[in-house]
Amino acid sequence: MAEFTVRPNQPFDLLPLQRLLADEADLALVNPSAKHPFDPLEWQEKWLSEPDDASFYLVDAEGRDVGFFALRVGIGPEVRHLVYVFVEEAARGGAGKELAAHAEATAKALGALSVTLKVELDNEPALAVYHSAGYEELGRRNGMATMRLDLD
Repeated sequence: MAEFTVRPNQPFDLLPLQRLLADEADLALVNPSAKHPFDPLEWQEKWLSEPDDASFYLVDAEGRDVGFFALRVGIGPEVRHLVYVFVEEAARGGAGKELAAHAEATAKALGALSVTLKVELDNEPALAVYHSAGYEELGRRNGMATMRLDLD
């Protein structure tokens, strides 16, 4: 049985994301271009503002928001690009795998045929999650791996 569920971030409720990214280092990893400290208005207007983008919270069995991800329209609506992925430290060790599965199912429900993402090469746990989920590495550049998963 799944330990986590997802809930759409619609309409925008950025207080949970502000709590999740309260640590400056976490915020810098998730979005190095964002203002520090976390600015909900900036995220709503700049980082999550595309009309076809969709963002979601990962929710634990107690109903707590423990993670976040967004699916941006990629090279056309049939591709979704997974961005702003974060799981709080207390939920790590399995939550990443479930978040990836939820992201794939959600992308498919949004009409995507594939999911792409970029992940830092020194983030070994995330790389392992994506490799085990079947993502193919397309290339490595500037400390990042670009990956793709074709959906069934």
